[in-house]
Amino acid sequence: MPSHAKSSLEAGLVALKQGNYQAAIAQLEPLASHQGNETASLQARVGLVMAYARCGEVRKAIALCQSLTDSQNPKVKEWAKTALVHLTKSKTKRKKPDNTQVNQASKQQTQAKSSYSSALPSVGFQNTFIDRQNLAANPLIDTTGYAKTKEFGIYWRQAKRAKVWQPLQKPSLIPLRLLAAGTFMALFWVLRELFKFTTGTINWTLVKLPYLEPLQLLYRDPTPVLISVLFVAIALSPWLLDWFLGEFYGQRELSKDILHNHSRETPRVLHRYCQQRHWPSPQLRILPTSAPIALTYGNLPRNARIVVSQGLLDQLADDEIATIYATQLGQITYKDFVLMSLMLLLTLPIYKLYQQVAVWGNTSAKGVWHWPFSIVSSLIYGLWCVLTGTALLYSRLRPYHSDRLAAEITGNPNGLIRALLKINIGIAADIQKTESTSWQLESLNILLPVSYQQSITLGSIAGHLNFESMLMWDNTNPYRRWLTLNNTHPLIGDRIERLCQIARYWHIDPELHLASQQSLSQQALTVTRQSFLLQIAPFLGIPLGFLFAGLIWSSWQTAFALKFLNLKWIYEDWSFVIGCLLICFSIGMVIRMNSFFPDIKANSVHTDEQLPYLLANPSSIPIDSVKVRFVGKLLGRPGISNALAQDLILQSSTGLVKLHHVSWLGQPIYHQELIGRQVIVTGWFRRGATPWVDIQTLQTQNGKTLNSPHPIWSTVIAVVAQAWGAYIFLTG
Repeated sequence: MPSHAKSSLEAGLVALKQGNYQAAIAQLEPLASHQGNETASLQARVGLVMAYARCGEVRKAIALCQSLTDSQNPKVKEWAKTALVHLTKSKTKRKKPDNTQVNQASKQQTQAKSSYSSALPSVGFQNTFIDRQNLAANPLIDTTGYAKTKEFGIYWRQAKRAKVWQPLQKPSLIPLRLLAAGTFMALFWVLRELFKFTTGTINWTLVKLPYLEPLQLLYRDPTPVLISVLFVAIALSPWLLDWFLGEFYGQRELSKDILHNHSRETPRVLHRYCQQRHWPSPQLRILPTSAPIALTYGNLPRNARIVVSQGLLDQLADDEIATIYATQLGQITYKDFVLMSLMLLLTLPIYKLYQQVAVWGNTSAKGVWHWPFSIVSSLIYGLWCVLTGTALLYSRLRPYHSDRLAAEITGNPNGLIRALLKINIGIAADIQKTESTSWQLESLNILLPVSYQQSITLGSIAGHLNFESMLMWDNTNPYRRWLTLNNTHPLIGDRIERLCQIARYWHIDPELHLASQQSLSQQALTVTRQSFLLQIAPFLGIPLGFLFAGLIWSSWQTAFALKFLNLKWIYEDWSFVIGCLLICFSIGMVIRMNSFFPDIKANSVHTDEQLPYLLANPSSIPIDSVKVRFVGKLLGRPGISNALAQDLILQSSTGLVKLHHVSWLGQPIYHQELIGRQVIVTGWFRRGATPWVDIQTLQTQNGKTLNSPHPIWSTVIAVVAQAWGAYIFLTG
């Protein structure tokens, strides 16, 4: 049994013995979700029956108990039959509380739980199950791994909202304001450098061409003009985005009557809050997409627009819709929607251009003309990524503030928890339905309530794994925040834990019991500092490179002062520092390479049926490089729009998982040709903020194989960095 599975089983049984049933369920469900006669799986399922029964979830207890009656272990089978009889009798005896007996509801619920608990026959785990040493002698026990995953279904606790609640302590907005200023400066700097590069290239070309002269206007400093353009863009952003989203995304006005039909609470929340703030009600818009999304743009409260999709109105409950609208009010209150509206206005046209070039290339480019369209489309997509990347830190901080204010406006942190989880599930369902990531999801991602990248696996695995286990990594991994540096949104588990803290502060039962889960999962944490340092070894080369350069400079300066060496160019030309950085970066790449890409052997791989177990491991980080062999359907955008393999997803029997692929010249087939087919993916599973698989090979059913040379590219990068650094270092 893997060490993590053993520790999870022990922690679950201890929690069951201590009466902490929700924590026991969170620990045991990942193990119990794997059918077969594995001892750990049987123990976990027996424990789950008892935990479900003692929590009053008798239907789930009966359903799981019925599956145990088919067990090939005679003691388990006998116990399950006896337990099923008692559970069935207890269920028929239980009286449903009448609406007029509200005062006795709590007492009846307690009695019901007690009756289920007493109805179950006791079981001694040490005596009931076969000893681990005798497993090999029993042909009925599968010791090679976990068998097919069972889908338990999605369970919503439907925890209540606060009737009366205390105001929360006002958070400090200084970090948010500083990040806003830093984001604007970063955006301005990137735009200015791009403008200077473009104008410089134009004038250089004009100089090289005969009979033409460079344009003197392009030599001027673009700073004043660029700042003016940015402020004009902010002032006009509501109306420009109205036109753009209406023209290319099908946005239209959302009447309050239609909104009222989906959520009666939402118009009341909007009216009450805007009246308190002396605001006019924000304009309401709707996008005709099935993915549940929401965003807000504008520059002042009086011209703010709150946009939701049809999918959000269809998939969320009344109170959950109200909480999402409340988060958008939070963005207006804290004014972070102003800068994000500017980001959206600048990035949407670039993304639309990338999309259009890809469409033109797919429809008209044939043969050799396919490559120019692919290159241009990829360059435009890269430009979009660079501009969007300037707002990563800001976009990760702002949801915390809007979540907090939404809970305070509605008094319903549990409703917001359910809303966020349902949005994850809805986005994953939309990706499975369309068999790709839609243009709307990717282009609007930075303003959405949750990131579509996080939703890919988290939303699709729901039903195979309970939410507490899925979010365990988000709440307990000690290096989780370092691994979100390239993410647009904070970890969903971190946001939900903060909402649970608000619920407990208001003395209401939270929708998820993450606190008890955290205390138990600490026992299973085995991640070491050495593993994390190995993970970031290439990036550690940057500070070490500065240190190395400083030591060399001081040593050579001392040697020059003593007239031992005359290397005056070393400390007159500081470009040698860049050489030191490249050399140290290369060394870090080489140190990490063997651990990052270990050899994959057929008898040591995990299958896609074990994906829930891999996700529930709280101590995993990307350097662990779990060797996998997943089977499923390859999803993604076809043709030129996926030339960089930016949208490759595997749809397996247990859920979706993001795939990373790097191309190599001379391949007999391209990854776009395999989209929509059943494939076998061999590679390395990495658990980060967004779980993914680095592909080694993609194999189709008819035997075609596509190689993804990750180790080769890593070697090439290391060698090039080393050679370039040495050249700079030696030549100055």
